[in-house]
This record gives sequence, structure tokens and C-alpha cells, in this order.
Amino acid sequence: MSLLRTVLTVTAASLLSLTGAALPAGAAGALPTFSTTAAAGAVPNSSTSEVAGAVPNSSTTRAAGPVGNERAADPPPAPKKRFTIRDDRVDDSSGLARSQKYEGIWWTVNDSGENAVVHGIDSTGKVRVELGLKAPAKDVEAIAVDRDGTIYIADIGDNKKNRDMIEVYTIPEPSALEDESALRPHRYDFEYPDGAHDAETLLIDPGTGRLFFVTKVASGKSGIYAAPEQASREGTNELTKIADGPAGVTDGVFLPDGSQVVLRSLTDLATMEWGDEPNVIARTATPTAQGDAVALSDSGNSLLISSKTSAVYDVAVPSRKPAATPPSPKATPAPAAASDSGETKKNHNLRWIIVGAALFAILITFLTFPPGRRERLDRMAENARLTGQPPPDPHGRRRAA
Repeated sequence: MSLLRTVLTVTAASLLSLTGAALPAGAAGALPTFSTTAAAGAVPNSSTSEVAGAVPNSSTTRAAGPVGNERAADPPPAPKKRFTIRDDRVDDSSGLARSQKYEGIWWTVNDSGENAVVHGIDSTGKVRVELGLKAPAKDVEAIAVDRDGTIYIADIGDNKKNRDMIEVYTIPEPSALEDESALRPHRYDFEYPDGAHDAETLLIDPGTGRLFFVTKVASGKSGIYAAPEQASREGTNELTKIADGPAGVTDGVFLPDGSQVVLRSLTDLATMEWGDEPNVIARTATPTAQGDAVALSDSGNSLLISSKTSAVYDVAVPSRKPAATPPSPKATPAPAAASDSGETKKNHNLRWIIVGAALFAILITFLTFPPGRRERLDRMAENARLTGQPPPDPHGRRRAA
């Protein structure tokens, strides 16, 4: 019986020890902790699963809807017809420029075939003034006005590409809107560094007053050329190519802050971001099948474009599509969460199996070795000690005398 008691006692102790090892750190009944579980509101790392309120990392974020799709730009306002030029003196407007001195006046020139003549038209399309220049113009294609009110008439067309030089004439805006026929302009000569080019576009930087020319090509890339910062009337000014431009450019204009340029072709408008390397950032079709000229509107916030039918339209400046607003992140449980749940359930079942085995061993110990017998033997041993008799045999055998 003693051997059986010992075996059962050791077994019960061992099972209880295993039970303690199977239990998590802390008091019994405490929630287990796992290295892959993120608390609500905590910031998980790359290996943890996200829960509601957590900030997901790049490897686990699930956005609502397709990721990276840009929202379509809001459609620009529909082109609005402003006026029609109804005057035989302007039969092929090739350039258009807003006056700096007179509100509601735009300066225009006809496309080639005549001496340099500038017409001032108002917002009804009526010619208010005609300015004739004493200049041997060959192919006038563009007109521009700087911030000081100087009109630039660009004799830069060269369909056959055989001109050694191109010319730009300047006159001040008149002190009154009265016709003049023999104005003597200032003349500036320019030459390209890489041979002759046809061109129809003159740009004036509103901040510096520097001149830029955009060549015209049927396909491929055109060239954008810069004049010297201070063009001289003495000798020939050599141009410098600074960038490529789109094909088919017939006119252009700087926006008021000088950060962008709008270039016009027969069928579309292109906005270029201006800088060390000008580049096209937006395009839009024009409302007319053909047209040459573009200018700032009265407010400077939109554009006026002409057409071969002499109709002039007010259109929006082509703008870059807005960047897509990132959708709110939607955290989803990582697969590790399901694995953790199954492992937790297994640990919980094993713990109770071990506890039950330990309790069963303890019960058997007490049933096979009831505590009353132990107490009886202890009393007999004490009496034997007091009376000087040998102690009783715990197995009930009599001892030899």
C-alpha cells in the first residue's frame, strides 16, 4: 500500500506541475497573450494583424475600391461664343493679344500677304482702330503685348524655310484709339542656331519681358527658342533652344503669373508648365475645327480663341487632373488571427485534460490510503514511545519480543 501511495502521490504532483506549465503567465483564468495579436487602437507592425481602429501598414492595407485610380477631372465649362469679327479688314486673324492699356480691347493681325497692320477690336467684334507700320514685313504671324503696353508684331513665318533672319517690330499702345497709317516701329532681328524654321508663335514672359519663339512642325516635336534676356536692336540676336514643344503650334500666351504657357494648334490647346524644362501637363480640344490665335480673356482667368470663321470663343485653361484622394483604409484580419484562435482553443482543452487527470490521481490516493488510519498509527506509535514498548508494525504484523 505504501508503494502504491507513493506512486500515486508522485503522479499527482507531476500532473499538477504539467498543469501549471500549460497555464499562461499570471493567475488562472487570465487571458493568454500572443505576439501576433494587436490591441484595439494599437499600431501594428508588419507581422501583426490589423483590428478596427489600428493604423495598417503598407503590406496589409486594403483600400475600398481600386487602388491608384485617379478620379476623373471635373469637366471644364462649355466654350462660350464671345463675339464674331465682322469687318473685311480682319479676314484671317493669325494672332490675338489683350491690351494692357484699354479694357475690352484685343490687338490682332492678319496672316501674311500684307505689310504689318495691327487692328484693335472690342468685345463686340468691332474694329475700333487700325495701326499701319512702315516696315517691310514678309510673313506676320503673331502679336503680343508686354506688361508695359508695348505691342510686338512678329514677322516670323517661313513656310519654305529659307529665311536667314526673322524680325520682330514693336510699337507702344496708342495714346488714343485713333487710326494711324505710318508708324515707325523698332526692329529686332533674330536667327536660329540650327537653321531656318517656320514659326507662328511669340511669347513674352510677363515677369522678365523675355521673348520666346515656338516653331511649327506638322508632326513630331517643335522647338522652343529663347531670345537673349535683353534683345538688342544692333546686329542680330541669336536664339537658344531651351525645350521641345508639341506639333502644329499656331499661337501661345503666358498665363498672368508666368508659371504656365498655353499653346494653340488648329484643333487643341496645351498647357505647359514653365521652368527649366517646360513640359505639357494638360490638353483639351478646341470648339472649332480650325483656328490660329489665342489670348487671355478680360479677367485673365480664361482664354479667347479665334477661328477661321472669325468667331471668337471664351474657353477654360486646360488644367491637370486633380490627384486622387486616397480612400479611407479598411483594415482586414490577417490569416494569423485565425491560426491564433485555433491554437488558443487547443491549449485550453489540454489544460483541462491535465487538471482532470491530476484531480483523479489525488482522489485515488485518498481512497486507497484514508487519513483515519494514519492518525491511528500515529497515536499507537506515541503510546509505544511513552511506555517503552516497540512501535506498532504499520502493516499489522506483530513484532518479535
